[in-house]
Amino acid sequence: MGVDEQTVTEAYRLATVAAASAAVTVRAAEPRDLAGVIGLFERTWGLGRSPDRAMLLALDYAGNTVLLATQNGKPVGATLGFLGWTGGVHLHSHMAAVVPWHRGGGVGYALKLFQRALCLEQGITEMRWTFDPLIRRNAHFNLAKLGAEVTGFLPDFYGRLDDVVSGSDRSDRFEVRWSLTSARVLRALAGQPPPAWTDVARWPLDVDFEQLRADDPVAAARRREESRLVFSAALGRGLRPELTAGNDYAFTADPTDRVT
Repeated sequence: MGVDEQTVTEAYRLATVAAASAAVTVRAAEPRDLAGVIGLFERTWGLGRSPDRAMLLALDYAGNTVLLATQNGKPVGATLGFLGWTGGVHLHSHMAAVVPWHRGGGVGYALKLFQRALCLEQGITEMRWTFDPLIRRNAHFNLAKLGAEVTGFLPDFYGRLDDVVSGSDRSDRFEVRWSLTSARVLRALAGQPPPAWTDVARWPLDVDFEQLRADDPVAAARRREESRLVFSAALGRGLRPELTAGNDYAFTADPTDRVT
């Protein structure tokens, strides 16, 4: 199904505004940029944790999204996404990295919006990705700022990663769906707050789980185990995690596009 020209134009406008707000330029990576992309991925996850240049080149050549954010010509962010078709054609947004001194400055948001615009230009209206459900800032970014919705819980999805980010922690993930032209997403991109969900249960998120994991691995492991039980039970009952105004999880059966 095609996407009308006005929707695509507006998507690129939003992406351009987001990039300007973050003081970066976002574009498709070129072969000469791939060393910089690899450097960004390895700075985030560790040496050897990036796809190699040949793989990135092949993905880029095939038309997948290998995107770069630059400031004054220097790479400060990158993202990688590729097409999937399980449950319908979509873009799986697999990796996104931003240099530490630009995190929280809107670079990741600009990259996501440019990815969205490219998808819509190709008639793709859905993106998916996974994130660690215990990282509060990522939950807020995905569910509130972008308007994505959780579609599944994937315990230990990647196995033991032993990378710079996760260490020996279990790689539990929420899968999210970003319906690019939905009313829910358009409200989020317009800066409107999520609705007050009718929740059946709540579960508080740690302010900084990554710091807890570094400072007290035993306590972090207990939180991980507790969360597994809570998430599996809630989703098994057909409930969906959303965020409260205080950025804790509220498990609800409300429609995903609820307005108030």
